[in-house]
Amino acid sequence: MSIKKTGSAEWQGSLKEGKGKVSTQSGALKDNPYGFKHRFEGEPGTNPEELVGAAHASCYSMALSMILGEAGLEADSIKTEATVTLEPDDDGFSVTHIHLDTAARVPGADESAFQDAANKAKAGCPISKLFNAEITLTAKLES
Repeated sequence: MSIKKTGSAEWQGSLKEGKGKVSTQSGALKDNPYGFKHRFEGEPGTNPEELVGAAHASCYSMALSMILGEAGLEADSIKTEATVTLEPDDDGFSVTHIHLDTAARVPGADESAFQDAANKAKAGCPISKLFNAEITLTAKLES
């Protein structure tokens, strides 16, 4: 089975003065503005790094839910934030690090089983497999 989903972007103008808009197939994002000022100067709008972070956090949370389920556990909640680090390099910029910070409420889970599931999810999440960057994780089991 092959699943294909699309995201699209349109850009007009130069790098620093140009403007872009980004959309998703589902319509969750529709013509959301992005650009140099959004990415590097804090202007309201989105940017590729936060979109990657949202994709990674959502994928990871689903993967953790699956792995917990395979262990006979069901989470009341899984909250994940992905911090994507963009740094200058010899070729311009690179995403050099992604840190996943997750907190989950999982009735019946012990710390060891939770940490094992959290790390399996980090390694097995399809978005984790996509990246060449170092991916780290902080996992917290909440009661």
